[in-house]
Amino acid sequence: MASQCSSSVGSQVPPGAWGSINSTSLSARVESYEAGEKKSISDIRRTFCLFVTFDLLFVTLLWIIELNVNGGIQEQLKSEVLDYDYHKSFFDIFLLAVFRFAALILAYAVCKLRHWWAIAITTAITTGFLIVKVIVSKLLSQGAFGYLLPIISFILAWIETWLLDFKVLPQEAGDEIRHLPALNPEPPVYTGANSEVQKFYSPPESVADSDEDFYDKQDLEKPIL
Repeated sequence: MASQCSSSVGSQVPPGAWGSINSTSLSARVESYEAGEKKSISDIRRTFCLFVTFDLLFVTLLWIIELNVNGGIQEQLKSEVLDYDYHKSFFDIFLLAVFRFAALILAYAVCKLRHWWAIAITTAITTGFLIVKVIVSKLLSQGAFGYLLPIISFILAWIETWLLDFKVLPQEAGDEIRHLPALNPEPPVYTGANSEVQKFYSPPESVADSDEDFYDKQDLEKPIL
């Protein structure tokens, strides 16, 4: 009984309607996927932005500790910020961390850039500045922080480059490849419900054919004289 009901319902739906229903559901899935991509960022990109924030906070913490160790925060702030000296101050290393944070968050969190040129610029500027600072300035003669702050800034900048180039961009590209079948599906072939009904349906024999068969059987049953 259920099969008869389903076949009768299916026979009432035209074959072209199944394709339109499927295309409607597919377009709804594609629109929901695109809307999700526009509203949020991937988990690996969120991890990258979190690490960029950690870079700024960690360098800031080291700089505050350096200020406190060398004679008090207020006096050292006046010495390193107001009376800035390239050869002795750590203030520029802190500003370098602020520059990395602002540029990378703007590029990869706000603008959602999918290219490596922004991280390449920040890493190149950081590397060049720190190398020149270590060679020209007198930071190495100012104790442990003269070694620690440049080395930590250098390592964090290159970890950010590695994380973006080998983790964020490849994983997001792989996610896009996995969603390509949903975005560009092959057109399905629908036979329609009527063809399924016709597959198991045989037309009734005509009345004329049945009469002819009846008379043929009677002729065969007659005794041969």
